[in-house]
Amino acid sequence: MSKTGNTPQAIRGTQDIFGADADAFAFVVETFERVRKLYRFRRVEMPVFEKTEVFSRAIGETTDVVSKEMYSFEDRGGDSLTLRPEFTAGIARAYLSNGWQQHAPLKVATHGPLFRYERPQKGRYRQFHQIDAEIIGAPEPQADVELLAMAEQVIRELGIEGVTLHLNTLGDGDSREAWRAALVEHFRAVKDELSEDSQERLEKNPLRILDSKDRRDQRFVADAPKIDAYLSDEARGFFDAVTSGLDAAGVKWTRAESLVRGLDYYRHTAFEFIPDEGSDAAGKLGSKSTILGGGRYDGLMESLGGAPTPAVGWAAGIERLAMLVGDRGEQVADVIVVVEDDAMTAEAIAALGKLRAAGFSGELMASGSPRKRFDKAQKMGAGSIVSFAGADEVRVRGARQDEIESLIA
Repeated sequence: MSKTGNTPQAIRGTQDIFGADADAFAFVVETFERVRKLYRFRRVEMPVFEKTEVFSRAIGETTDVVSKEMYSFEDRGGDSLTLRPEFTAGIARAYLSNGWQQHAPLKVATHGPLFRYERPQKGRYRQFHQIDAEIIGAPEPQADVELLAMAEQVIRELGIEGVTLHLNTLGDGDSREAWRAALVEHFRAVKDELSEDSQERLEKNPLRILDSKDRRDQRFVADAPKIDAYLSDEARGFFDAVTSGLDAAGVKWTRAESLVRGLDYYRHTAFEFIPDEGSDAAGKLGSKSTILGGGRYDGLMESLGGAPTPAVGWAAGIERLAMLVGDRGEQVADVIVVVEDDAMTAEAIAALGKLRAAGFSGELMASGSPRKRFDKAQKMGAGSIVSFAGADEVRVRGARQDEIESLIA
């Protein structure tokens, strides 16, 4: 018997998913896969690690993700590699390096593990999992509408209620730059009263101050310049087309003027699905938690050496969605095959194989006391029970008897 002290423990910020948690996790993935097929998104599989420069160039050297949170290491060939902290940068790299431009507009979706060294907390882990959807090479606002309609349908089909789409526009390049300059001027006047993080962001990335959670910053955010005052006619028309498209698609939304994306390559639409105050989702995650978010990143490809390429995408944490899905209940077998006479074991195994091939989920009950096996099978609550009690004693009880009898005959 091994001592607990000698048993290796899981790494902090990772988790072993089992039972009801694993069922909820699988339900999120299965629902996402079903919906992405409805929207004709192609499935892609991406490497778990990339060259570090993929993320440092795409996400930005000064961001917390790159400077503080990435798991980077030097391999035996001397290359600096990084476990992926997000999907978008790797997908953008693949789009450029594999010649996927020939498929534009390209609709792709994926899911899997990501890695960030951050403080573990409720619903957040150092190895976590996301579902992700991207449309690359589509400049039209209809692409934003389709992605948002898809996201809303995923959330709805997961049975998650009390969540609202928060929407904003960052404008085109000129609009964003004019707004940025106005924000710098506004916050510079109160620089000494801002938080330390916001003082540092002021010149580099003033948009990030708008979504600061620090109370010292929030009192100056309310009267900060709004993007609408700086939108070009083209940018305003783009946003109007997105909102009217969402209305036509039946997707409810609310305007969130302080919702931003700090990186310079983001343009136009920015969005987050957030739990409503007082909702069950807010109670489980907090009313300020984002369960799905994204935006249009028309400038990203250029940061990786590609031609200007319009793109929009979103991602959502599977663990957080699974927390909102709740207990899915233990799956009940369609049929349990009970061996009450050990001499019939081979026949029982063959029958179960035929049933599974026909689409029945099933279990074999062939261990323990033969006299108690049938009672155990009844307690498991299967839809049907097939009992092998002897060469001439094969009985089917429960649902779909005729179908089962014909399959195992």
